[in-house]
Amino acid sequence: MKAAVAAALLALAACTPQPKPTPRFMVGEPYSLGGLWSYPREDFALREQGVAAVLPRRQPGLTANGEARDPDALTAAHRTLQLPAIVTVTNLETGLSLKVRVNDRGPEMPGRILGLSPRAASLLGIREGSAAQVRLEVDGEASRALSQGLPSTENRAPPVTAAPRGEVASEALAPLAGAREAAPRQAAALPGMRAAVVPDAAPTPPPARLPETVTRGAPQPGRLVVEAGSFHSAGAAQRRLASIARLGARLQQEGRGRQATYRIVLGPFGTIAEADRAVAGVVAAGIPEVRLLVE
Repeated sequence: MKAAVAAALLALAACTPQPKPTPRFMVGEPYSLGGLWSYPREDFALREQGVAAVLPRRQPGLTANGEARDPDALTAAHRTLQLPAIVTVTNLETGLSLKVRVNDRGPEMPGRILGLSPRAASLLGIREGSAAQVRLEVDGEASRALSQGLPSTENRAPPVTAAPRGEVASEALAPLAGAREAAPRQAAALPGMRAAVVPDAAPTPPPARLPETVTRGAPQPGRLVVEAGSFHSAGAAQRRLASIARLGARLQQEGRGRQATYRIVLGPFGTIAEADRAVAGVVAAGIPEVRLLVE
């Protein structure tokens, strides 16, 4: 019965006209997803560790930046990165690494920093319906090439051009009486003066469908810690702490003086399931900036 229903749904999807892909570069406005607010921004040097989820096999459609959704491509969803971006994802539990194209928003579940397509997750050794500790590192060069090679509705900074220079006029004057005029000399050419100035070539963007190139390193699992806010004010941190102290939260100071920051943390936790329960408790307390980190 279930197989028949699934086949009927697939047949219906095949007959339904699909929207035309219109890939574009975007950052986007703040939005709410899964009960949490996210604030997209450009970041070509992002490096973070946390927990990744496997995205469900959705019906065909478009991603947040207008690309065709394909569960068999090496793609991913991120809450705040510019779209698209190229990111190296490492499964800290297996040591497997892979480049993916981030082209969608998500994942919806709080406590997840990345949603992987089923194919990308499979190559990294993550089963569908499960999660894993990961590290993600943005490939700045490839991501900038994508941002420059796609149309965009974002307000980008205009290119900086040099101010126009007026023509410089010169006049030859007769020598003063009694002065001896030296023979004109050729100016010595400095090395490279006559070299033509060649503008930098536009970087070549990576292909829309990335190759399935997996590398293996040593597994490096870390500690699971829930962060429920980071403050520069000790008073603000204490007030946040008081609201979730019953969950086992504690105040952790980093740095001294004006450079000090105060983090509200829970854990460490032995399993992702335990950390997820802590995340759910923080969200239920009405705290919007909860993060599940791997340290």
